[in-house]
Amino acid sequence: MYISEIWSILKTSHGNALLLKPKEKDVAVPIFIGTLEMQSILVGKEGMSLSRPHTHDLFLNMLAHVNLSIKKVEVYELKDDVFHARLIITGGEYTKENPLVLDSRPSDAFAIAARKKCPIYMASSIIEQTGVPLTFFIEELKEESSEEQYRSLREQLEQAVAEEEYEQAAEIRDLLKILESEDDEEMT
Repeated sequence: MYISEIWSILKTSHGNALLLKPKEKDVAVPIFIGTLEMQSILVGKEGMSLSRPHTHDLFLNMLAHVNLSIKKVEVYELKDDVFHARLIITGGEYTKENPLVLDSRPSDAFAIAARKKCPIYMASSIIEQTGVPLTFFIEELKEESSEEQYRSLREQLEQAVAEEEYEQAAEIRDLLKILESEDDEEMT
């Protein structure tokens, strides 16, 4: 297993792709995730606090309440083109040698790892099967300007408001503010 990091998230014609990069390799593994999952991961990565706990926050609050904690996330298998992940949890009767292991969708595991800043490990077999050279993504990232990201988020915000999904709209609004502040910092 290689320790990995969430390197980037791309919006593609096939959906949102989270790029998981092994720290010792010059490749990234694209894992496709839904829009809500992408937003939850971004909220965790940015360390944003929301007015109400979301599902991943609720799960972590519940673990803390019973003195359990996430030690790491593992992306351990690719089976029938589906990535499989698990949460490794310790505390109480669960030790480092005998942890609680919970099956998880990778997107949920990444959202939790982003909030807890815990390590993400990926099996070498997955990297060998699905790793793509970073140079491929660098060109893609250059093409996806912050203006395009901003426009995409504005569209998502309008749709969330139209569908009366106000909590989701508030999250998107917060992401837009982050993008705006990053653009302002780059200009100065």
